[in-house]
Amino acid sequence: MARILGISGSLRAGSFNTALLRAARELAVPGVELELATLHGIPLYDGDLEQRAGLPEAVVALKARVLECEGLLLATPEYNNGIPGVFKNAIDWLSRPAADIPSIFGGRPVAVVGASPGGFGTILAQDAWLPVLRTLGARFWSGGRLMVSRAGQAFDAEGRLSDDRTRQQLAQFLAAYRDSIDR
Repeated sequence: MARILGISGSLRAGSFNTALLRAARELAVPGVELELATLHGIPLYDGDLEQRAGLPEAVVALKARVLECEGLLLATPEYNNGIPGVFKNAIDWLSRPAADIPSIFGGRPVAVVGASPGGFGTILAQDAWLPVLRTLGARFWSGGRLMVSRAGQAFDAEGRLSDDRTRQQLAQFLAAYRDSIDR
């Protein structure tokens, strides 16, 4: 059983990326347990706060969840052609203290997906994650890409992924990612 932690990079209640992770959990192939995490409660990174009080509770809890999984699935929005600040901030917190980087990220399989209301999906945000993940020593899975463009048409009013073609692509993406974790 491959335990994958899906982290949504959006705080919005109606986030397409959180909805994409819910669809992924629904479509998870046999042998995959997909858990979902959000970034709620993680403060802006502040080295003085870290030195004075240690890691915030929300960061400690997310780090524990990362340690319990075999893979990470990052669902990234794209803001102004890049990684959302709130998402990068959370990853920065997870990399603290620096001595924890090998246990949190080192060799951990990471896949990136994303949904956007725009016509280009999240291609630039997904590309922007590559140097970050490389720096942290994660094992970036590049066996497939999933960028849901025009997400307002792919999800229904209740936030369910209703586009059959995208559902099929997501299922195939998850199966291939699971196979890469098993190697």
